[in-house]
Amino acid sequence: MKICPIILSGGSGTRLWPISRSLHPKQFLNLSSSSSLMIDTVERVHSSPLETLDPLIICSEHHRFLVAHQMKSAGIQPLGIILEPEGKNTAPAVMLAAAFLELKFPDEDLLMLVLPADHKIENILDFQKAVEITIPYALDRSLCIFGIKPSEPNTGYGYIKAKTNPPTEGPVHLVDEFFEKPKLDKAVEYIQSKDYFWNSGMFMFLKSQFLHGLQLAEPLVSQFCTEAIKKSESDINFLRPDSKTFLKSPSVSIDYGLMEKAKHLDMLVHVTELDVGWSDIGTWSSLYKSLPKDNNRNSKKGEVFTVDSEDSLLHSESGILAAIGLKGMLVVNTKDALLVAPMNQGERVTEIVKKLKDEKNEKNSLHREVHRPWGTYDNIEEDKTFKVKRIRVLPNSQLSLQLHHQRSEHWVVVQGEATVTRGEEILILRKNESTFIPLGVKHSLANNTNKALEIIEVQIGDYLGEDDIVRFKDDYGRADD
Repeated sequence: MKICPIILSGGSGTRLWPISRSLHPKQFLNLSSSSSLMIDTVERVHSSPLETLDPLIICSEHHRFLVAHQMKSAGIQPLGIILEPEGKNTAPAVMLAAAFLELKFPDEDLLMLVLPADHKIENILDFQKAVEITIPYALDRSLCIFGIKPSEPNTGYGYIKAKTNPPTEGPVHLVDEFFEKPKLDKAVEYIQSKDYFWNSGMFMFLKSQFLHGLQLAEPLVSQFCTEAIKKSESDINFLRPDSKTFLKSPSVSIDYGLMEKAKHLDMLVHVTELDVGWSDIGTWSSLYKSLPKDNNRNSKKGEVFTVDSEDSLLHSESGILAAIGLKGMLVVNTKDALLVAPMNQGERVTEIVKKLKDEKNEKNSLHREVHRPWGTYDNIEEDKTFKVKRIRVLPNSQLSLQLHHQRSEHWVVVQGEATVTRGEEILILRKNESTFIPLGVKHSLANNTNKALEIIEVQIGDYLGEDDIVRFKDDYGRADD
């Protein structure tokens, strides 16, 4: 029986602001290894001895090129990349995947292994073994969920209670009940009973059983997601479900929409216990726990120097971070933002993100270095009438043919070879050569070599917003991003 990994990558990761932002969230960052959380998630299944298909990825429209680029860099060709028109929680996301598989494999009842893209798992072999142990239960038409053996009375997770009467041997148990995030006294009670697990948000079930169960439990989700897939359109390497149809679907989690209703539908639910060094890295405190530390229990990244400091997370992406006499503190310095807070109040960073969003400050969603399908640009300096960018273009990539109504641009090549379209001219520029793009002139920048191209761009104008772009031709099908 083949397994299809379903990778859910719709999260915005704002609880880890400022290193994670809505347009470049945590699943695409290298937080605790040399690879991103998404790549780690795909690889732990891809490297399994089990018979697996290539991953099917569900993501936001805004993250499509990040997903495509990371998969290409890892040498993995996804089975598909489905673009959610809008985030509607996990049940519609998984239903889009199931409907896609039903169209692609109508005569094959695949196992669906549903995995969030932003979890960390330290013991890969034990995780793979847990998946293997769960397969017979899923083949027997049970809806299976992976439960984390709790290490503390955490109030940030939902809980799963296993049936203990009759007692079961081994790591797989019938599920008795699901519980929402509890208050502390209840969480302590759950931990003491040893019958409870954290809900990891990872699932396994037969495609046919999921389709049957969701049709009974959430018929509108089933109906509109299926119709949206049938009306979908292909866009380069992406699949776009019909937006108008999909938006009719209710927003509901797979836990509430199906798993908690299963026993009333005469469907079995099993939980497989995991003790694999799992973390959802959902908060600064959980990230701190997952990172290596020095003798004073400080987690340090970047140029960090400490004196009499302990139990702190100290992260610097720009310049030296010097910490004196800190205890239990969170200090995160990026190129364009500085966060300072007691570690036990790190979750309140969402209040800052809300303030930024309310004030229409783009730093709630964008880093100073912005990723595009062709490469990146870094806003080095800006004022009201000028902006300086460092632009890096990937090999054999190019920016769209475009013009600006409110700014002119100066380009200086600092590395590589640039092919520049400027009006009717085609220019080849190398290191230390430059050109000027007048306001209102169609232009494009291309890297037709196998090495990276870097230029410095100086924009001059009364308005320098990224929305002052009129595109005429684009290799990536973009209209406004």
